[in-house]
Amino acid sequence: MEKPAVFRVPEAIFYGRGSSEKVGAEAALRGKNALIISDKIMDQLGYVSECRIYLQEAGVKSEIYLGVASEPTDEYVAEALELFQKQQCDLVISVGGGSCIDTAKAIAVLATNGGYIGEYMGGKKLAQNAPVPHIAIPTTAGTGSEATDVTVITNSSNDVKMMIKQPAFMPSVAIVDPLLTLSSPKNVTSATGVDALSHAVEAYLSKKAHPMTDTIAISAMKLIVENILTAYNEGDNVDAREAMSLGSLQAGMAFSNASVCLVHGMSRPIGALFHVPHGISNAMLLPAVLEFSQEACVDRLADIGRIFQPDNESLTNEEAAEVAVQSVKELCRKLNIPNLRGWGIDEEAFTNAVGKMAHDAVDSGSPGNNPRVPAKSELEELYHVCYDYQFSSETEKV
Repeated sequence: MEKPAVFRVPEAIFYGRGSSEKVGAEAALRGKNALIISDKIMDQLGYVSECRIYLQEAGVKSEIYLGVASEPTDEYVAEALELFQKQQCDLVISVGGGSCIDTAKAIAVLATNGGYIGEYMGGKKLAQNAPVPHIAIPTTAGTGSEATDVTVITNSSNDVKMMIKQPAFMPSVAIVDPLLTLSSPKNVTSATGVDALSHAVEAYLSKKAHPMTDTIAISAMKLIVENILTAYNEGDNVDAREAMSLGSLQAGMAFSNASVCLVHGMSRPIGALFHVPHGISNAMLLPAVLEFSQEACVDRLADIGRIFQPDNESLTNEEAAEVAVQSVKELCRKLNIPNLRGWGIDEEAFTNAVGKMAHDAVDSGSPGNNPRVPAKSELEELYHVCYDYQFSSETEKV
């Protein structure tokens, strides 16, 4: 390593079946009046009321904000912050997927530092004051946001997904209860699972990777590769769900400290302009981006290929790298991941947006961490490749 590396995680991580019961005790250590950031689906499933019961038993009052209805926007942040201040809350609890967690991260920082969330993008404004405590409780095995110092908020005025990374956005506590993921439908399980895989893969391929991130990225990939199809096909398999939750958590820790690369750089503009959920857009792009990057990271891709075929000891690095790419493609096919056309994105609208998407992707900085850094023209070409990308050798569309 050319310079000292850093490894940041929440001050406490609770993991395992039933760990969500810890939210009351942990909240009581940090505040007296919590704002729960969630959505209507989590409320209907009973997760929000369950959280409130645990808080009440611990002597902590709670208010709820259920306005997160899509990928997080600056409008959600403004609404939730207003409620936080009006109800004089002193800590935040997020219950849900990455959208709920990312919204809560923004509230935790703005509550003590003020300003507009977009001002924190690119380090233009730094959080000088400690954020209010934030307890993150994920209900999907995908984003890993419970263990990252990154939040992604869409600027509703220009349709740009603002990737904001500062230590202040790291949750105080992560509570990862795999039982909460049992309610995830198949399409969410597949999309968030490949999202988690992309986090681990990009953390391992990133130019900013270091030994600590390598160790947990490899562990995450093994857990995900060995369990994602079981979790997808057998949604009530708690062992598979538990392994996926751990893999997602580890992948989050890995990419938060090593950074993401080209997949995420390309994914955010797609989500912002065409309202494709983050997890599925990452999954759509991962195989094509690996093919694009393959020659620049043969040895590292070979390590990933050997995770897919651990018993094939005769593979050269070039062969194992090809195994990695083809195995990810096959995995996406088995998980019924669509390409961009298959998702329903209009071809003309997509073509017209390619220039802006390539510009926004480069502007995010993430492609610069990729083993092969694309020029803007190469990015535009890669977007076109991804639009009709085939996850199998068959001629029909996915």
